[in-house]
Amino acid sequence: MLDSVRAWVEWVDALPSSAAIRESIYGYPALLTIHVLSMCLFAGLIIMMDLRLLGVGNRRTPFSEVQRSFFTAQMVGMALSAVTGLILVYGQPTRFFDNIFFWIKMLMMALAGANALVFHYTTYASIAEWDSAHVMPFRSRFAAVVSIVLWVSIIASGRLIAYNWFESR
Repeated sequence: MLDSVRAWVEWVDALPSSAAIRESIYGYPALLTIHVLSMCLFAGLIIMMDLRLLGVGNRRTPFSEVQRSFFTAQMVGMALSAVTGLILVYGQPTRFFDNIFFWIKMLMMALAGANALVFHYTTYASIAEWDSAHVMPFRSRFAAVVSIVLWVSIIASGRLIAYNWFESR
């Protein structure tokens, strides 16, 4: 199965549009810049919410207000980051396919998504009880710590993609 996936990745790599992206003097750097900035926007706002859950920042503001005020910008950051990330991978699919840091980043993003879903469908369901509390429930603080660790790992592994020490030469 891995051979068939590799064959598909190599086929995508050979497409003229894929080559055009990776060989663009201005396009690829622009995509990379937008990807990094949108990831900073998204992850930064997520971490700000996590810090509120930990009682470190925005303590006078109910969590629901913090979440509501950040939501639109978070979604813009997430959408831009996802779209530019997909285009970047499309432009160099064989490079990413063989890169351990890319796969670590993908795993951490899946775990961060799962953490957010679990938080939303369990702890957040009882927000009316703890929204303005100075000390948040343990489950919300735990979700916040997990989120911060995952997003720091996502950013670090994303940056390390450029330095794949395990690449066969």
